[in-house]
Amino acid sequence: MRANQAVARAELPGKVYPLNLANQLGVAPDEINEYLIKKTGDPVQKDEILAENKPLIKWFKTKVLSPVTGVVESVSTITGQVLLREPPRVLELLGYVDGLIVEVIPQQGVVVETECSLVQGIFGIGGETWGEIVIAVTAPDEILLPRHFTGAMKGKVVVGGSFISSDGLARAKDVGVAGLVIGGIHDKDLRALLGYDLGVAITGTEQVGFTLILTEGFGTIPMADKTFTLLSAHVGQLASISGATQIRAGVIRPEVIIPKRITAAHSPATVLQREGIRIGDQVRIIRDPLFGKIGEVASLPSDLQKIPTESEVRVMEVCFADGSRVMIPRTNIELIEGC
Repeated sequence: MRANQAVARAELPGKVYPLNLANQLGVAPDEINEYLIKKTGDPVQKDEILAENKPLIKWFKTKVLSPVTGVVESVSTITGQVLLREPPRVLELLGYVDGLIVEVIPQQGVVVETECSLVQGIFGIGGETWGEIVIAVTAPDEILLPRHFTGAMKGKVVVGGSFISSDGLARAKDVGVAGLVIGGIHDKDLRALLGYDLGVAITGTEQVGFTLILTEGFGTIPMADKTFTLLSAHVGQLASISGATQIRAGVIRPEVIIPKRITAAHSPATVLQREGIRIGDQVRIIRDPLFGKIGEVASLPSDLQKIPTESEVRVMEVCFADGSRVMIPRTNIELIEGC
């Protein structure tokens, strides 16, 4: 199954248009059936004759034309009204990712399984989309500037470095990129892009012209080396991305999914799950005052330690690139997996 393939389809009823036929023809409501050209259930085209009277003098003839294309849903001899309904609107659910359908959920959709590379962001806006990966910068700490965008990036998922300004976001929209993956932005630039202040609720329904994913957070924050390396290794491949984010119960993270090509003869391999964090693992701090900083696990003390809130929690020692070390509660970090 391909990302742009429909996996489910529903028909939403079309709009209903009431038409007071009795008034327009100048007849009693219980007489309108005598003048109808179209009966209940008949299809009708816009400007096609619905009904007409039969005067003795043809100059006084009145024709009532259909204002829409659709069907005659009902005729009331009590009110003298005819209800016309537009054709149903077809709603399709697309597969979102390339993969194999392993389960069909009746009246809902399907479960798609795929062997892939996965990047989860900190925050995002915009819905599900897909496109080929393009790297617009040369390093994860490079700022993504308006001049980096070219016409060839239309419909692509563009990967930047540490930051993009409001001018860069405007340029991305003008070019028509499908998605943008970046280390960070300023909150004022996000507000300018949306046109309003974003609340705490779930994101993902915004209509800004593309899907935006922040891998690190707000501000100028270099993209994690592993994240940048992973995305760079898949240049030219199709990626499915979603900016949906929810930070309350039932956490949802924005994501970049890069599927491998799967055939029926080659089902996804079973992936062994990691068993916790190990010394030497790369982690990101996800709480102030060190939010967004990346370092390596230096030690994992087994005893509980008291933190400034006077709670006793499990901690880890994290070593940063400048050689500094700090004790961090284990709940305040996330593991950076990948190549």
